[in-house]
Amino acid sequence: MKINKKGVMNFKKRIKTYKSSKVFDFSYFYTMQFQDIIGQRELKHHFIQEIEQEKVSHAQLFLGKNGYGSLALALAFSQYLFCENKQAMDSCGICPACKKVSDLQHPDLHFTFPVVLAQHKTSNGALDLWREQLKKTPYFDLSHWGSFIDPKGRKPIIGSDESQEILKKLALKSYEGGYKIMIIWMAEEMNPTCSNKLLKILEEPPAKTLFLLIAENQEKLLPTILSRTQLVKVPRIISDDLSLFLRNKGGFSQVLIDSVVGRVDGDVVEALELLSASDAQEQNRDLFIQLMRVCYKKDVIAMMDWAEMLTSFSRDHQKTFLNYCLHMFRQSLLRNYTDNQLTKISEEEEAFLKNFAKFITGNNIHDFMKTFNDAHYHIDRNAHAKLLFTNLCFNVMRYIHFA
Repeated sequence: MKINKKGVMNFKKRIKTYKSSKVFDFSYFYTMQFQDIIGQRELKHHFIQEIEQEKVSHAQLFLGKNGYGSLALALAFSQYLFCENKQAMDSCGICPACKKVSDLQHPDLHFTFPVVLAQHKTSNGALDLWREQLKKTPYFDLSHWGSFIDPKGRKPIIGSDESQEILKKLALKSYEGGYKIMIIWMAEEMNPTCSNKLLKILEEPPAKTLFLLIAENQEKLLPTILSRTQLVKVPRIISDDLSLFLRNKGGFSQVLIDSVVGRVDGDVVEALELLSASDAQEQNRDLFIQLMRVCYKKDVIAMMDWAEMLTSFSRDHQKTFLNYCLHMFRQSLLRNYTDNQLTKISEEEEAFLKNFAKFITGNNIHDFMKTFNDAHYHIDRNAHAKLLFTNLCFNVMRYIHFA
């Protein structure tokens, strides 16, 4: 790609086309059973043993990225607990209790989740939308949930009024005579007032009352919440399990799947998002190639144009691109030191790395990784995008010429 005015204009035109493309529509049939969960064999076994041995902790915190399957695990755990005909490795899926959970209509299974307070004060107002989303897939994050419930893009939170609803629901006797379960998704989004009002019931819950809190960021939770819950760390999905899941969905080459799996660190939400927009691969590659070329040529005007383009992207797109860059730096290093045996890239990416990889060395890889990780961190916290990407360009130029 030549870096001239015409080239920049053509590139901007392709970017505009990409922005209008469809993303993240990967629904699949889900029955709320362990068999539907991607990977996580050890945790599935742990939960089954916990129930069989009657050692169920009354308050558990599932900690891990949403793309690792925390919500899916909580649902399958709940269904197994309610199941009237438990099997050795899963709920039966056909008894009345299983069917109620699968339909998200079990009277003793309750949900709390972030909502846009301008629309609803509590989760009750968005319960139909929540059920609709879960029946499509339990693998989604706060960004996708926010886009689904509010086209204006306002951030959902769990407001102070939610605590009263939780206490009210759990004060009632169990309809089915067994457990009452409260799943709180994205617990770190709870308003401090709401969190504080739940402390007593978390410490001394009514009989056969179970709290399943799901969170991604432990640091955002109150220490008093953490001290009252049993921590269950949900690890990333191993590459083989994620690759098998994506391959079974069909429609994508193994080369593309390998490339995506190699960069998402076991996160199925990120993997599905990348695959759902076939243009994303080409667009990220073009952006990356252009950045490296203008920085290599020390073309300051073209670098400023590039930074301007990135500024026009949504923050989610900016973060996706930065993750792609980190992937390409890792693949460059692997290409240099493993005789190309471990790289997971497309043919087009391989063609570029054939000449580019030599610029990523042991002398500058740490600088590249830190700069792009820091950029991702600051974009996630509403940094000034134009300033950030302009500074990133000059750093890349410096690293390339001091390889």
